Amino acid sequence: MARFGLPDVDFIEVDPEEMESIAVARFENMTGTTLEETDPRRNFIKSMVFMATMLANNIDFTGKMNLLAYAEDNYLDHKGIGKGVSRLEPRAAETVVRFECNPIETFTIPSGIRMAVGDLEFASTEDYTVSIGMKFIDIPMTCSELGEVGNGYLPNQITNIVDNDNLPWVTKAYNITKTDGGLDWEEDDPFADRIRQSNSQYSTAGPEDAYIYHTKSVSSEIVDVAIDSQSASVVSIVPLLENGELPTADIIKAIEEKLNTQTIRPLTDKILIELPEIVRYDIQVNYNIPRSKSSVETTIKAQINAAIDDYIKWQKSKLGRGIDASELITRIKEAGGVRVTASSPSQFVVLSKTQVAHSNAVNANYGGLVDD
Repeated sequence: MARFGLPDVDFIEVDPEEMESIAVARFENMTGTTLEETDPRRNFIKSMVFMATMLANNIDFTGKMNLLAYAEDNYLDHKGIGKGVSRLEPRAAETVVRFECNPIETFTIPSGIRMAVGDLEFASTEDYTVSIGMKFIDIPMTCSELGEVGNGYLPNQITNIVDNDNLPWVTKAYNITKTDGGLDWEEDDPFADRIRQSNSQYSTAGPEDAYIYHTKSVSSEIVDVAIDSQSASVVSIVPLLENGELPTADIIKAIEEKLNTQTIRPLTDKILIELPEIVRYDIQVNYNIPRSKSSVETTIKAQINAAIDDYIKWQKSKLGRGIDASELITRIKEAGGVRVTASSPSQFVVLSKTQVAHSNAVNANYGGLVDD
């Protein structure tokens, strides 16, 4: 399906049955014979039709890979290079590890000291000196593997010191922050969207698209950006992260540094990085399941709970997305529910472009089996 809301296009359309029918008819007209289904010559024609269909599909695929609305993987990378835009690279997760110690002399915790959780390792990148009297020292550590694989380990989950022989005065070590910040390669859709907006980066007038492009180029965690200006020459940048998360201090700092460079910010603009305003809402829905599907009742209930979770994620994944009860009801019905009603949200709630909807209490009341 084409990106950016564009209509789908086909460079070549092939109907194998129609192609076979034409080929058989032409052969029969030329030879004056009738080809039965079991005739080896008809099977040969079928094999040629199969090859022609594959070739046509390849031609169609090749044509689409030359369009930004369809390009993917390496094809999309080549489209980006043509615009001077590169795919955002992966990043390793980080955490802070506390080393408790009881030194009788000053010693050094060397760069490269490793902590492990399962098969995953985190390592320091600098030397740290521990003086007599220090009870602990907190050291930032980075995952050895790039990507999201290192995210999500809670405090005290990483406790295994791999290089224990190099730490004579350390009694124990453990992470004191949740591991976070790991990113995979930028996915195709956000990369294609940045390529589409890339022409705006060359403007010196500070257009909205340029600020959006440069902000999204800071990190693939940024999924949406709103640009606002309440007074002359003051530009508010409101970024939103994956899963509706608010930008961290590190992300805000990186955006400020990016946008305030001389080649990006117009001389008269003052840049403000602001957090999205969170609008809270409750979910209160009632639903039933058709009696004819009683054998899969448990499965449908699980599907409905998953549909509600997906709705919550969808609702908070874009700035300015109004709170839409009809979307929630539709998703529950698609998951197998019937007689679905929602008392909250009871109606559509309009949000401004700098607001994002976050759910509070979620109550999905199952009313039992009903006749279809």
